[in-house]
Amino acid sequence: METTTPTQTTAPLAVGGNRLRWGELPGFVREAIEDACGDRVVAADNREGGFSPGLASVLTLESGATVFAKAVSMARNEFTVAAIRNETRVLRTLPDTVPAPRLRWSYDDGEWAVLVTDAVDGHTPAQPWRRDELVRFLDAATVLARSLTPSPIEAAKLADDPEFYVEGWPEATEGTALLHGDLRADNFLLTRNGFTVVDWPSVCVGQPWIDLLFALPSIAMHGGGDPQELWSAHALSREADPDAVNVVLTGLAHFFLTRSLEPVPPLLPTIRQFQRTQGEITAAWLAARRR
Repeated sequence: METTTPTQTTAPLAVGGNRLRWGELPGFVREAIEDACGDRVVAADNREGGFSPGLASVLTLESGATVFAKAVSMARNEFTVAAIRNETRVLRTLPDTVPAPRLRWSYDDGEWAVLVTDAVDGHTPAQPWRRDELVRFLDAATVLARSLTPSPIEAAKLADDPEFYVEGWPEATEGTALLHGDLRADNFLLTRNGFTVVDWPSVCVGQPWIDLLFALPSIAMHGGGDPQELWSAHALSREADPDAVNVVLTGLAHFFLTRSLEPVPPLLPTIRQFQRTQGEITAAWLAARRR
């Protein structure tokens, strides 16, 4: 069968680079984290995935216990500070039934923002995708859609998001499901008994199939297969109006391609190419659907 996009295994990865290291945090921030944990940090295992120049590390405490910490300052990256603040609010209110890390502690003095969660014993899917891990990811998208409809917390409507303003957007996206908003391999951990989704600052409310639709360009980009074939085979696609899907893909392509033309943010040299590649895949997918 003809595919709308080629299998790509050399596409840009979701790795922004320039993450802070534990030893680079100011002493008072390190001390605050250790006080909150009630123990001294003896090792820090850095996580390189994602587009943030802040700390993202699994911290090993002297007792042998582990936690996960994020930290960044306004001087380093204001967007990441806002993201940590949003994620802290979300993690405080998500029910325990949601497969997300549990918030342990947070800190915000106006300049530095920090959150500490349980460390998750799991791994991100391999890139390019392994078939068995892709199946687990696609199954997890269904679990999330079912368990988060209706939304268990208050969140902004995707229908009102001006970043995706295209004709028909409010009608196409209006729904009651809580969406993660950035479901990708680097925000997804496979565990022994299931999965955990991390990085929750972008939640919004909309149609339950949108998280999966948003994820498919990045899946295709890293060798997971043709997005239309994956979409058509998935149970969530049968709940979506085809015209609404086209509207959402139009908005997504516009978002990625427009963002890719903006200046490269300091300390995040790879993000624009990552956005551009996804935008091109989304546009090709949309063109194939319209044919």
